Formats: sequence, structure tokens, C-alpha cells
Amino acid sequence: MYIAIIIISFSGALAAFILYFFSKKFEVKEDQRIVLVREALPGANCGGCGYPGCGGFADACVKATSLDGLSCPVGVDTMKTIASILGMTADETIQKIAVVRCNGTIEVRPRITVYDGVKSCAIMALLFSGDTGCSYGCLGWGDCVKACLFEAIDINPDTGLPEVSEEKCTACRACEKACPKNIIEMRKKTSDSCRIYVSCVNRDKGGIARKACKNACIGCGKCVKTCDFSAITLSENIAYIAEAKCTLCRKCVSVCPTGAILVRNQGSGVRDQDVGAYPCGRPIINY
Repeated sequence: MYIAIIIISFSGALAAFILYFFSKKFEVKEDQRIVLVREALPGANCGGCGYPGCGGFADACVKATSLDGLSCPVGVDTMKTIASILGMTADETIQKIAVVRCNGTIEVRPRITVYDGVKSCAIMALLFSGDTGCSYGCLGWGDCVKACLFEAIDINPDTGLPEVSEEKCTACRACEKACPKNIIEMRKKTSDSCRIYVSCVNRDKGGIARKACKNACIGCGKCVKTCDFSAITLSENIAYIAEAKCTLCRKCVSVCPTGAILVRNQGSGVRDQDVGAYPCGRPIINY
């Protein structure tokens, strides 16, 4: 019996030594810079950078010869810290925020049918175009809300539309990816939180779009003609404002006959003609 115990003990010790030997021989040593970069990241693992979590992004940064094209949307000064760790330079991060390009509230976009299925925008979009006359607008079941890790978006019960929190949104793009109607996009977050955009994606012709939603863009082109900076284009019956060219002069807002162009300031959408004060703290500029 003692011999058996000795043999088993010796075999166990030998196996342990062999495992230890091979674990050291084939050990993959992690670059310490990856550890430092990973620690500098916010740890949200939101995927907004385009990589599988903060670990994947850290690995990509260390292996890259330049930080151009690499950006963490969650951390404000994160890229500067990473650049100092790696001895590189990083472009200044342009902060962005999610905007919802649909202004079809319950009042202006009445329901024409009743949906009695799973409360999911993605599933509803697979089954049919929606329960209103507009087949392009928000479905209102909150897939974007569920996708947001930062609780930065909620469905307003009065309007039936998602609203984005100015303070909480990190531009991780999770809500944008979750929306089956592609009505959420990232826009530049200016110092005074002013954004101007066409809050409609309906590509139907004017009369059809207006019948489905009173706030729809009807493709009249008045905003295009008014813009002195060629910032607005008209394609497939829908206007679009390029933020790179837009000077926030807001002349387009006042000429839009349906109010489809919104001025968004600190989470509130307003039209110039509806307020006495300047929505963005700026007067309308006439060139």
C-alpha cells in the first residue's frame, strides 16, 4: 500500500513539474503598455471605438504606429493620456452627442393600426413598416434605451420619442446601432450645446410625407436656397445639414414650412419662430 502511495505522489509531483515547465516555456508575456493603456480607459466596454471592449482597443493602440483614426468616445481626455503613455501624439477629440432624427410625435403622427406583438423595434421592423403612416420614423419601443449602458436615453411618454440626456450621453453609438430605422446619429457637441439638423428621414414625396406626419420634411428645398454656405443638400426628397459646413446661423430654421429643422439646445428642441430669446444664445446671422 505504501508503494502505491509513493508512486501516486511521485506521479503527481512529476506531472506538476511538467506542467510548470511547459507553462513557463510557452508563456505569452503581455506588453505592459497594454496594461497601462487599459487602465487609462474608462472601462465601459461599450464598443464605441469599434473594438471588442476596452481590452481590444488597448491592444490596437499599442500595436498601432499612429493613433490617427483611433478614438475612445467615452473618455474626454483619454486619448491624450494614451498618447503620453505610448509616446505618440493624438488629435483633439471632438465630443459628439446622439440626436434623434424624428420629430413625429404622437400628436402629429397618429397611429393607423394596432401592433400587438413583442415590444421591440427590431422585431416590429421585421414584421411590417410600423403602426403609423410614416414607414421611416421612430417605432417607439425603446431598443435604443435598452442598448444604452449609461442611461442617457429615455422614451418621452408624451411625445412617444426618445430623448437624449446632454450630461449622460457619451456618443458610444450603442443606440445608433440598435435603431432599426437608422434615425439616430452622432452630431458635434459644441461649447454652447447648439445643434441644428433636419429631424426627419422620410424619403416620400412632399404630399405623402406631410400626410403621414405634419412635421415631416417635404423636400421643398427652401432651406437649400437659403443657406449661404452650401451646408444643406437635398436628396431623395429629404434635406440634410452637413455639420462640417454649418455655421449655426439658423436662417434655414425660419424658412422651413413644417418645422422639420430643429435647433437643439441642452436637450430641448425649439424653433426660432416659437421663442422670444435666442435658443442657442445666438442671434440669427444675416450675411
